[in-house]
Parts: sequence; structure tokens; C-alpha cells
Amino acid sequence: EVAEEPPKAVVSTQSTGDWSLTRKGYLLTGDCTRHIHLWTPREADWLVSQTTYSSHGSSVEDLQWSPNEEHVFASCSTDKSIKIWDDRAQPHKACMITVPDAHSADVNVINWNRMEPFIVSGGDDGVVKIWDLRKLDTHAALFKHHTAPITSVEWHPTDSSVFAASGEDNQVSLWDLGVESTEPLIIDNQEVPPQLLFIHQGQEEIKELHWHPHVQGVLLTTSLDSFNIFKTISV
Repeated sequence: EVAEEPPKAVVSTQSTGDWSLTRKGYLLTGDCTRHIHLWTPREADWLVSQTTYSSHGSSVEDLQWSPNEEHVFASCSTDKSIKIWDDRAQPHKACMITVPDAHSADVNVINWNRMEPFIVSGGDDGVVKIWDLRKLDTHAALFKHHTAPITSVEWHPTDSSVFAASGEDNQVSLWDLGVESTEPLIIDNQEVPPQLLFIHQGQEEIKELHWHPHVQGVLLTTSLDSFNIFKTISV
């Protein structure tokens, strides 16, 4: 059932949202009371579904539409899980896959690769994980470099093996899954994953990062004290 509600009806508790890349004007929002709302565009406003997607056990922290399948989306939550949904099903049956305990603490952020069937996730445990949608019973890769909760993750827009992550440890890290070596590098007597390309520092409480969609290798990061725009020689 879809009821006509003004957008303000659900906006007060929303914690995250995502616009569809494949259906113009379609919006998902998730709230701190575990509900996900689908907003369907009309000529001048939206229809907001009052029957919500509510399979999570606690606050919905991030949402991502599939870049390829127009009815499919992913979500993550403070209940430590990642879920894959199909909005063609009734909301109470729309959760198609659940990855329980995807992280050992809250799952804060997810990002869907536009070219490969991968999702990257980051959690309060400071861990970044790669998930292969063809085999979600376990993670495809795990990277433990950050020493505090992960605040943002995003795949490179044109290089499907590269992604960036930021954390509450005031670091932005760039990674390349194309590096196949499993032997850690030793730098200043510390083990460093060979997939770690670059570390950017100098900001306090980094909140979000985004790749420039057209200028190769340029990143924007926002934080409590500033925003940075930078480009590395790594990508």
C-alpha cells in the first residue's frame, strides 16, 4: 500500500538516503528507527510509501541503489548486517539476502561498484570489507589499517579495482584490489597491506569523501575543520 504523504512526514528521523541512478527521481531514505522508505516521483512532489522496508533490527546507516539493476538496493545498519532488497516484492518480503554480522560492530557505510558485482563496507570496528554479490556467505577481502570507525567509502568511478576510505583516525586511505600480493610491506617497522596505495592526512574528524566524476584521480574530503581537494600519482 502506498499512501500520499508530504515529504516532511518522514524527514525528521532520516539518517541516510540515496537517489536512483537508473530511475529518475526515485529516492530511498533510511531512519534511526530501522525503517526504509521508497519515494516515488510525481509531477510536483513524491509519494512516500507508508509500508516500509523494516527487516533491520536497528538504525539504518547507509543505502545504495544498484547501479545496474533498477529495482535492487542495499542497506547497512547498526545491527551489524548488510541486506540486499528488491522493491518489486512486497516490503515484508523484499529482503532477498542478509549478511548477518558483516562487521563486528555497527556497519556505517557501503558503496556499490558501478562496473563489478562488488560492495565495499566500513564499520565501527575500523575494518573495510569487500563483498562479492555472487558469493555473500563471506567477505571477498578484508583490510584492517584504520584505527577508528570508518566514516566513508567510495569506489573509483572508472577504475573498478580502486576505492577510497576515511576514518575517525583522521586518515583517508586509497586501495587497489588489482595488487594481488598477499605479503605485507614493512614500512617503519610496521606491516602495511600491499593493496594500500596512499594515505592522506591533515584533517580533523573526516566525514565524507567523493571522487571527481570526470577528473581522473581527484578526491574531495570534508571534515570538521576544512575540505580538501587533492590528486595523487597513485591512480
